[in-house]
Amino acid sequence: MPPGQRRARANRAESRTSVPVQVHLIAVGTRMPAWVQAAEEEYRRRMPPHLRWKLREIPSRRRGKGADIARVLHEEGERILAALPKDCRVIALERTGRPVDSEGMAAALNDWLDGGRDVALLIGGPEGLSRDCLQRADLLWSLSPLTLAHPVVRVVLAEQLFRAWSITANRPYHRGEQG
Repeated sequence: MPPGQRRARANRAESRTSVPVQVHLIAVGTRMPAWVQAAEEEYRRRMPPHLRWKLREIPSRRRGKGADIARVLHEEGERILAALPKDCRVIALERTGRPVDSEGMAAALNDWLDGGRDVALLIGGPEGLSRDCLQRADLLWSLSPLTLAHPVVRVVLAEQLFRAWSITANRPYHRGEQG
């Protein structure tokens, strides 16, 4: 991207303080390890005031021997859908979804900020998301073709949201410099 275009994009990203966008992370699973909570908080702290995310944890259903996994998925899906804020864009994180890289996430973030519409990112449990959640989603994204543990997904997503913002704001973080 030419320097002039990069500066214009950064100026737009920096001037968006009047229309805040809330990103809702709706994730199955509670009681994450301390390292997950620390990483999420670190990236949340670094975000600008006009771009915040709110975590909503959905308790996972018990998956004992002989559990009815279809029913578990359905019940978790109902709770996820009930937690969705009204009139938000919904993106389901799904291993088989459309691959999204850091630049793609930054472009999406620019669209979110330009549109002023809140976004909900859905993270399923061990078996993924229910069919109802996938059908409700406006987009299906894949962070990796690998199957990632759910605590790792939360950390990767937090870091990538911060990286996407740093790209839109032309901050040095996305070029490998810490700051």
